[in-house]
Amino acid sequence: MRDNTLKYLLVFPAVIVVFATAIWPLIEAFRMSFTVGRLNRPGSLEQYLGVENYTWAFFEEPAFWNSVYVTGMYTVVTVALTTLCALGLALLLAPGGKLRSTAQTLLILPFAMSPALIGVSFRFMFNPEFGLFDAFFGVVFPPLADVSWLADPQLAFAVVVMADVWGWIPFLTLVLIGGLASIPQDTIEAAQVDGASGWRVFKDITLPQLGPVLAVVIILKSIFSLKTFDQVFMLTNGGPGTATQTLSHYIYFNGMKYGQIGYASSVAWLMVIPMIFLTYAYAKYVFRKA
Repeated sequence: MRDNTLKYLLVFPAVIVVFATAIWPLIEAFRMSFTVGRLNRPGSLEQYLGVENYTWAFFEEPAFWNSVYVTGMYTVVTVALTTLCALGLALLLAPGGKLRSTAQTLLILPFAMSPALIGVSFRFMFNPEFGLFDAFFGVVFPPLADVSWLADPQLAFAVVVMADVWGWIPFLTLVLIGGLASIPQDTIEAAQVDGASGWRVFKDITLPQLGPVLAVVIILKSIFSLKTFDQVFMLTNGGPGTATQTLSHYIYFNGMKYGQIGYASSVAWLMVIPMIFLTYAYAKYVFRKA
């Protein structure tokens, strides 16, 4: 009886903290999304139902769909590139790989940097006047020297993707190295004794057994890519124009710069929907054996 009482006394503050920091802000944002509609149509059905902000986002605001497109492309490209690069590095640095301990130590450094700092660093490195990449291309490939990377929509998007991939490869590589270490080596050795090539071993043994870890990696990276903000804000501020304006940046832009808190809250709730599905899928994979 005393143990149960102590357990409840310890759990109750945790529940309060979670509600105050996670649940209550969601409830408040949901409430605010039905206030101060942008359509400004008194007596309309949208105003009566309180969905003017949602109607505006879906049918009246091209910038919203542009941010959805940018976020979708950004998520797909960064998740694909980061996962492939991390998988390649993990295979290279797996148990038995050369320079494993030194490389794993160095891999921690990029992930230890904050996204905002990564954004600032890449902004300076791609500066056409004194940037590191400009100097490098000036020596290796002169046609790419003095290019205004962040002034071109396609190049700016590529730089944002590059910064994100660079920052996330270390963490995903270490996760995949852990997944590779859990694969029974006797199965691989038996296949090699039977004459299976390296590619066949990877395709038929390593990849299937690494599947659950890869699924968790892809889902987790998708969640972070969908809500990315600080790195984009510091690197391009959504520009040039709206070429790199993600949903998070669009929400910030409308809520903080224009003071349209109700509309920003409605867009934030629209972004929550895919997050819920991804979070459910992540929890399903992580706790599938619980």
